[in-house]
Amino acid sequence: MSIWGKIIGGTAGLALGGPIGALIGVSVGAAVDVGLEAAAPETDETRQVTFTIGLIALSAKMAKADGQVTREEVEAFKQVFRVPPGEMANVGRVFDMARRHTAGFDAYAQQIADLMRGNRTVLADVLDALFFIAKADGVVHPNELNYIRVVAKIFGYSPDEIEALVARQVGMSQESPYATLGVDPTIDPASLKKRYRSLVRENHPDRLIAEGVPSDLIAVATRRAAEINAAYDKILEQRGGKQD
Repeated sequence: MSIWGKIIGGTAGLALGGPIGALIGVSVGAAVDVGLEAAAPETDETRQVTFTIGLIALSAKMAKADGQVTREEVEAFKQVFRVPPGEMANVGRVFDMARRHTAGFDAYAQQIADLMRGNRTVLADVLDALFFIAKADGVVHPNELNYIRVVAKIFGYSPDEIEALVARQVGMSQESPYATLGVDPTIDPASLKKRYRSLVRENHPDRLIAEGVPSDLIAVATRRAAEINAAYDKILEQRGGKQD
C-alpha cells in the first residue's frame, strides 16, 4: 500500500499523536480526540506519515492565509508533492480538512519542528515549499509572509535569519541569480564560489535521500539544486566566464 493509502486508510495515521494525529483521525472519520492520545512507538513509517500530513496541513493553511485558495496555489501544491493521479482525491480530502480544522497552523508547525529537530535542511525545504506555493499566483500577500515568518520562528530561525530568508525569496527580483543563491551582487569571486559549493552540498538530492529526508521534499530539493546550478552559471557568464 502506498503512503497515501496508509494515510487515508488509517493504517498508520491513528498512531501519530498530537494535532497531526487528530487531523488524520478526523479525515478518516475517527473521533477527533484519537490523535491526542499517547502515540504508538515511533517508526520510520509513522514519522513519514506524520511529516507528510503536517506538510499538507501547513500548505493548506498557508494557501488560505490571504483569504482564498487559488487554482495556481493548488497546482503548486501538486508539484511539491507529486501525488499519484489515483490518490489525488484522497490527498485533497486531507488538504480540505486541514483548511477547515480548528487546530492552528502553529500546532502543526511545532509538531514538524519536534519531529525534525536538528535537521535544518528539511525545515529549510519546508519553508521553500511554502514560498513556492505562496508565489504561485504571482503575488505574495503580506498575510502569507507573516504566516511563513511565524512558521520559521517555530522552526528555530532567528529574526535576522527570517528576514534574510524573506529577502532571498521576495526581496530581490526573482529573475536575479543572486537572489537564488542568497548573496549580494557585490560578493567577491572566492566567496561566491564558497557559497555555491556549500549550497550544492546541502541540497544535492542523493545526500538528502541518504540522510532520510522525506520523499515528499526530494522534488523540492531537486528543483532547487537545478536552480542553484543555473544561477551560478548565469553569474559567471555575466562576470565574463568560468572561475577556476
